[in-house]
Amino acid sequence: MLAKIRFVPWTVSVPVLAVVALILTWGRELPGVVVAIVAAFLAGAVLAAVHHAEVVAHRVGEPFGSLVLAVAVTVIEVALIVTLMIGGGDKTAALARDTVFAAVMITCNGILGLSLLIGALRRKHAEFNPEGTGAAFATVATIAALSLVLPTFTTSKPGPEFTSAQLAFAAIASLGLYLLFVMMQTRRHRDYFLPVETTGASVDDEQHADPPSNRTALISLGLLLLALVAVVGDAKSVSPAIESGVAAAGLPQAVVGVVIALLVLLPETLAAVRAARRDRVQISLNLALGSAIASIGLTIPAIAIASIWLDGPLLLGLGGTQIVLLSLTVVVGVLTVVPGRATLLQGGVHLALLAAFLFLAASP
Repeated sequence: MLAKIRFVPWTVSVPVLAVVALILTWGRELPGVVVAIVAAFLAGAVLAAVHHAEVVAHRVGEPFGSLVLAVAVTVIEVALIVTLMIGGGDKTAALARDTVFAAVMITCNGILGLSLLIGALRRKHAEFNPEGTGAAFATVATIAALSLVLPTFTTSKPGPEFTSAQLAFAAIASLGLYLLFVMMQTRRHRDYFLPVETTGASVDDEQHADPPSNRTALISLGLLLLALVAVVGDAKSVSPAIESGVAAAGLPQAVVGVVIALLVLLPETLAAVRAARRDRVQISLNLALGSAIASIGLTIPAIAIASIWLDGPLLLGLGGTQIVLLSLTVVVGVLTVVPGRATLLQGGVHLALLAAFLFLAASP
């Protein structure tokens, strides 16, 4: 009798193949066909990262689980920004600003709006905890203003730049607020970030399903790290094609930052949509706002450290159009969060702001 053939799950094989593609293509000029193949492995590695992050998140429970994917995504973002800025010179001086701002707009309008829209379609209203969501949104607004708005108005250095002391202050403040938020989310006010029943009471849905074993979680953690390495490396390999494509299309350099943010936030978006479809809107909002906080709170300190050996200026200050979009996002977000429930209209408003950001990024 023939032995049964055991197929390796795609969530295991794809990260391994993506790393093999990375090894074979690293540091080489790639033809178009190879770029397409590497891009396919890159997309597969992103999807695999989502799966394994969700396995680990289920094992550790909420709200710790939401932090797993948020931190993983931020590691990808920082690695991509630093690798592209090394040797990029003045052309990449604003890449960190463009990527971080794009991440804030995508999370606070795109992921948040899509989650509310899906939640409201399932029920009359999408319900969530206003205490935890409001605290997270306030943290996003504060660190975004400190890191991205203030450089436009400071006078110690010409242009939208911080001095070394100002950059150090912004980095320490951003990191401090991020750590304070994590402490509140995981310890002191953990119940503020748990899913909300229609009756209004907080409930931890993880208790209704058996979590994976420690062995399964550890295997997923290893494969998650492998997938993240593949995402960073393969994205670096295809980034010249992205930059040349943007230039050939006559689009602004800021579009490169938008593409990076869209790529690295794909796992968060998919995970948030899945949570919203399971009527766990609070988890979706945890993912969205947690990613925004991590994106600034961890990226700015990392870029501040990297600026020690990076050549060229570091432009962090937003322009007038971007400040208007950020201000509108903050105002609309506050009005969305305060009631603790949202309708289709509020989800649509946030998605309209995302559409405006994407359009103006391509056509400033």
